[in-house]
Amino acid sequence: MDRVRPVIEDFAADMFGGFARRDQRAKGELYLRGLLMDGKRKSMQPMAERLGVDHQQLQQFVTTSTWDHVEVRRRLAVWAGGFVDPDAWVVDDTAFPKDGDASPGVARMYCGALGKTANCQVGVSVHAVTDWTSAAVDWRLFLPESWDDRLAGDPAEAAEVRNRRERCAIPDAVRHREKWRLALDMLDELADWGLPARPVVADAGYGDAARFRQGLTDRGLTYVLAVRSTATAHPAAAQPATAPYGGVGRPPTPHYPDPVLAENSIHAGQAAWWYSLRMPPSRCRWRMSSWLSAAWSVVGGGSACSGRALAMPW
Repeated sequence: MDRVRPVIEDFAADMFGGFARRDQRAKGELYLRGLLMDGKRKSMQPMAERLGVDHQQLQQFVTTSTWDHVEVRRRLAVWAGGFVDPDAWVVDDTAFPKDGDASPGVARMYCGALGKTANCQVGVSVHAVTDWTSAAVDWRLFLPESWDDRLAGDPAEAAEVRNRRERCAIPDAVRHREKWRLALDMLDELADWGLPARPVVADAGYGDAARFRQGLTDRGLTYVLAVRSTATAHPAAAQPATAPYGGVGRPPTPHYPDPVLAENSIHAGQAAWWYSLRMPPSRCRWRMSSWLSAAWSVVGGGSACSGRALAMPW
């Protein structure tokens, strides 16, 4: 730690340089150093013990000190964008197991860390990625519907939700938003901060949301998104057709022709190939391997996607 401390101090000066007060900047550097020190637990008291300070200093800095966390996130995102020079933005979410129910946003949800539904918090994040590194550049805490009193089923439930929100100091403007909406919010924020447009990559949790895909299209962003094998895709000109009625049972309802997702995936893979040829070699290597193997998998040629297809806007 002594060897890298000057680097940490310079980094902290860049991140916290906008703080008006010197003591805030000092505590910010102290908190950052505590996060980077050895030790599994990164809560206030264990970090304070390793740093040799009163944990109230860290507690006050994080919970009540009046500094602009959005500005710190902006500085971090701009720094990471310049350092990483990302090939893509990866959207993902991570669950954090929790024992109690007092933490903001905690609810029974699927927790990947445990492989089952459990008490947890979920954070949605956007990462700058290349084939050699990745860095989170923006993130949001997901608030389930059970944490939004406006969505409660009755007045008693709404009052209980409001009490929980007050205990956690959740601002009234912060409400339940679907994860894909949070992702679009963050991509908009990155654009507002001056970070460059990059292809967006995400799993089927986002790729299956048609409005997420449309939101990316509306923003002029290319994307590579997984979708479940049950997804269908048709040409824009496709029209639903009704089979002849045989006179027995219910009359048939209109249906689209057989889906052509595999055919579309082949075309998407070909488009990805030509797209990658136009990119510098340092930027196309991982794109070619992951995009084309996934497109190959969906038509039965491999197992890269485990039965999942890709949605690509070409």
